[in-house]
Order: sequence, then C-alpha cells, then structure tokens
Amino acid sequence: MDSKPTDKDFKPHPAIVKAIDILFVLHAEHELNCSTAAIRHMSSSQSDVYTSLAGAITALYGPRHGGANEAVLRMLDAIGTKENIPQFIQDVKNRKKMLMGFGHRVYKSYDPRAKIVKRTAEEVFAIVGKEPILEVAMELERIALSDEFFIKRQLYPNVDFYSGIIYKALGIPTDFFTVMFTIPRIAGWLAHWDEFLDDPDNKIVRPRQIYKGYAKRDFIPMDKREKKAEYDLEYNID
Repeated sequence: MDSKPTDKDFKPHPAIVKAIDILFVLHAEHELNCSTAAIRHMSSSQSDVYTSLAGAITALYGPRHGGANEAVLRMLDAIGTKENIPQFIQDVKNRKKMLMGFGHRVYKSYDPRAKIVKRTAEEVFAIVGKEPILEVAMELERIALSDEFFIKRQLYPNVDFYSGIIYKALGIPTDFFTVMFTIPRIAGWLAHWDEFLDDPDNKIVRPRQIYKGYAKRDFIPMDKREKKAEYDLEYNID
C-alpha cells in the first residue's frame, strides 16, 4: 500500500480489488431508477448513445440518487463525533436536518445491498485502518434503527450509507464518489439503451398526466388582479 501509483511493480491488495468489484457489481444495475428511466426516455427519442449517457449521468448526479454517498459523508463530517448524534437526531425529527443514506423508494426494510457493503467496509478497514467517521456512522445507524420515529417511517440504511466511507478510506476524493457510481452503472444504462432501441414496439416515451387542478375558474379582470386580497374575497377563491 506504500507504493506510488506510478510504480510499474505496484499491485493493489487483492482484498481491496475484491471490495471494488463488489461495489461495482452492486451498482451496475438496479432496475428503473431515476437515471436508468432517463436513458430509456432518451433512447425512445433515438438520441445517440453519448448524449443519452450524458443525460443519465446528469440524473445520477443529484444528492437523492448517485450523489447520495457523497451527501452521507458530508453529513457525517458535519456531525463530527458520536456525542453530537442525539442533537442531530432531534434536528432530523424537527426537520432542521436531513438524514442521508436512509430510506429507499423500493426497499422498505434494510437494503440487502447495504448489508453487503457494510461487511465489505469492515474488510477494507482491516487493511487500511478504520476511518474515525465509521464510528459515527455505526452509532448513527444503531440509534436510528432503535428509534420509533425512523422505524415507523421505514427508514433503514441503504447502499449509499457505507459506500462513501469505503471510498474515503481508499483515498478517493469525495467529489469523485459519483464518478465511482457512474463507472459500473454505465453497464446497466447501455443494456437498457440497447434493449429499448431494438424493441420493435418502442415508441417515444410519453407518461400520462392526471390533472388535479381547477375544473372551472372564473375570469378575473386585469385591473383587479393586482388586488389579490380583494378579488379573492369577491370571487370566493381559496
């Protein structure tokens, strides 16, 4: 591990290689998530593969998707120490802070991928040393999983909660975490792009929209639109 990256004889530790392989396999494909749905939309319009991939990366970049592991690490850095966790938990309950790395649109229990990543993290730390921030993460997980507030809302750790800590331990800059997500996910994106492009029933994607707005609205004269409070009362608009 002390060898310089430019050394021709440098060989990474096999356990670290295995850890990266595990993370890449877990991130390669995960059905119709936000970024995969995005590339299928672009494939349906017959956009070229490079533009389609760029669009998928844009969708992945958001902190609710591929940027989540970066957001987790920044959250843990902001918490700082285990002693600050109770106050952070209270701030989450009061909607003053966001609990990143918990909850999933599909999994309403412990994300099965997160269990594998957590075990992988322990194997990596046995080689490179334990990140101090890991203790904060584990204590945060312990408290959240025993708190009725989070249990009731089915908020359990997802795949992003520990993956960022592994990348940090390996010396990968935080800003590169989404890149580490993108590299394996390209395999899944390309599979969806190619499949949808060759589908003889492929038509341009056009989700239907259900309108839930006003069924009828009275016309408001221009001279009265500037006096909102007055015309709201006059026309019974609420």
